[in-house]
Amino acid sequence: MIWFGGRRPSPAQVEAMSSIGLHRHLGMELVDCGDDWLRMRMPVDERTRQPHGRLHGGASVALAETVGSIAANFCIDEAEKVAVGQEINANHIRPAYDGWVHATARPEALGRTSQVWSIRIEDEAGRLVCIARFTVAVISSERK
Repeated sequence: MIWFGGRRPSPAQVEAMSSIGLHRHLGMELVDCGDDWLRMRMPVDERTRQPHGRLHGGASVALAETVGSIAANFCIDEAEKVAVGQEINANHIRPAYDGWVHATARPEALGRTSQVWSIRIEDEAGRLVCIARFTVAVISSERK
């Protein structure tokens, strides 16, 4: 298990961590988590579509960074450290027009000063919409 303290993040912990910010405006919410993954979802609606009716690529990237950031911070002792985004890239594979998209973050590397996460975003039929790679820096919580 990758989670700090050996306990999976609870919905209440994720809610407390994400009670404000962009993810709230975009309707993101925790779906589930396992021993080495965290899944969130986001609606495809007027907040997240581009003018042509498709899911906006920037909304996909915001979802990827959100789920990766939350997961990364549950892997460290937040009394001493904080995980902050350093780099993200994304490949947009297929459009989504409505419903929900689900993003699953899994670690590729969990180092002392950096982490790398892969995030798969799928539509409700399980089709790949976007795949992202996200790097976080693990810094002293005093530097926030």
